[in-house]
Amino acid sequence: MSHPLPLGLSVATTLPEDAQSATLIGRVWRPELEGPSVVRLEGEALVDITKDFPTVSQLCEENDPAKAAKAAKGEGVGSLADILANTPTDRQDKSKPSLLAPIDLQAVKASGVTFVTSLIERVIEEQARGAPERAASVRSEILAAIGSDLRSLKPGSPAAATLKALLIKKGIWSQYLEVGIGPDAEIFTKAQPMASVGHGAEIGIHPGSTWNNPEPEVVLAVSSDGRIVGATLGNDVNLRDFEGRSALLLGKAKDNNASSAIGPFLRLFDGGFSLDHVRKAHIGLRVEGPNQFRLQGGSSISEISRDPEELVEQLIGAYHQYPDGVVLYLGTMFAPIQDRRGPGQGFTHEIGDIVTISTPTLGSLTNRVTTSDKAPAWRFGTTQLMRNLAKRGLL
Repeated sequence: MSHPLPLGLSVATTLPEDAQSATLIGRVWRPELEGPSVVRLEGEALVDITKDFPTVSQLCEENDPAKAAKAAKGEGVGSLADILANTPTDRQDKSKPSLLAPIDLQAVKASGVTFVTSLIERVIEEQARGAPERAASVRSEILAAIGSDLRSLKPGSPAAATLKALLIKKGIWSQYLEVGIGPDAEIFTKAQPMASVGHGAEIGIHPGSTWNNPEPEVVLAVSSDGRIVGATLGNDVNLRDFEGRSALLLGKAKDNNASSAIGPFLRLFDGGFSLDHVRKAHIGLRVEGPNQFRLQGGSSISEISRDPEELVEQLIGAYHQYPDGVVLYLGTMFAPIQDRRGPGQGFTHEIGDIVTISTPTLGSLTNRVTTSDKAPAWRFGTTQLMRNLAKRGLL
């Protein structure tokens, strides 16, 4: 039996390149308190600011979250290096602190089909009916019919409506093209509040899936009044076979135990980091697997078909509120198609894969792949958090 590849978490690979000037917020499980704490990074140490801000959600409601986080008083809980070393499931000492996802009570939503690459791949999934061996031939047919350069096409525009009419006439219109170039964005529930896993955790693939992939994304943190206050990285783990069989299986394809990964830290907007930096971010993806498998790729947020502010405007407003705030996956810009199990089979995960999503301004999010029934079960939800904070005198 082969040993799992090491995660290799380190301070250098985890943090943004300009970490010393960044406002980075996270969460740490503190076993002696039987619950999580909100932490601020100071140098290479983590400082517990839970007495001022019991939840990340509450911090994001401040007029200036970055300023409030910097001013919060706290106590040291340990070095980032030590906590990272104790975070992977296979080496975790339950008596010591470990890193969690940097969000808590916020709703976890995701936008889909926001990049041309993912748009085309979704159409392929639909046409292939979830069968990976049909993907290559279907891809050729789709690209011949609609082309691959839709970047200049603004969703909801007259030009998009003209293309829609043409594709309907050709008999190849798709529900994915509808949300990709139509006026309404696809925004769905990715996971329940408190269910996301963090940097160094195991991510879960439904054991019944035979065609799946990572989805590297930027995740925005949004306050209850619709202000975008920060950003982090996410892996919107996806089951291509389930969703390909039917879009009505989206919930089963997207929302499974440990299928939402977010981290490593939430970087709050301040004088040195803003939404414009997110718009310019280049997101890298690396998959390392058994038998020396390697896959690398990436793309730029600048290729997104809907601006992040437009997506947030469709997410929250007079018709839909989030009292505890919300985080939004912006959509994946890279769909791996490299053959893995044989010619024409495309990419799918193997148990033990290590997935790293990275960008210089947000650091790296690294997770090991397992199945959702083998990943640690989600036990600590909103009720448990409220009880724990009350017991600690923080409510």
